[in-house]
Amino acid sequence: MCIDRKFRLPRKWSNAELRRIAPLFTGKTVNVSGWKDEDKEGNHYKGYFSGASSYHITNYGGFRGSQGDDAEIQLNLEAPLPDELSKDFDVVFNHTTLEHIFEVKTAFKNLCQMSKDIVIVVVPFAQTQHEHENILDFWRFTPTCLHHMFKENDMKVIYESSNNHRNAGTYIIAIGSKNPDKWANKVPAYKLEKEAAWHLGASWLQQIKRYIKNR
Repeated sequence: MCIDRKFRLPRKWSNAELRRIAPLFTGKTVNVSGWKDEDKEGNHYKGYFSGASSYHITNYGGFRGSQGDDAEIQLNLEAPLPDELSKDFDVVFNHTTLEHIFEVKTAFKNLCQMSKDIVIVVVPFAQTQHEHENILDFWRFTPTCLHHMFKENDMKVIYESSNNHRNAGTYIIAIGSKNPDKWANKVPAYKLEKEAAWHLGASWLQQIKRYIKNR
């Protein structure tokens, strides 16, 4: 379980967002580098994707890597994608993995190539550096970065959001689609993220004033 507030709050927020959004997407679904598929609140992400026709997990060696399950797909995101995984899934989901992969553009390309349509990523915009054994911490992502990375892979962002918890990490959820017109009026309405983590350094009074203004 996530005990430390700065890690726990963004995880709880992203889980709540995923519970709301994941059921919209159907078909063959995969959690890439999903470890045990745990949401750190006592549940599994498989339960979030209630519309999935099948649900799969990939992992790759090392700390929090392969589980030795026969059904587990072995996948190195920094290597060329195996042909059999190209466009093999309708929905590709990846939660807070990309910051730990140095060849991040290769990894992101692989996520997009795996999907026939939808890619859902959760990434940190602002977070304490965190490393474990052979898992290093390389990157942080802005909304603009994610838009460009999806565009490079012929996809368009159809939903995005971020949390703004004081004295805690900030995550961004971004969903890209190869068929964006299909999702018009089907995903929740959202605003483009132009001031992610605006709360950093803001006083309580500033945060309250902004909250009242945006109600």
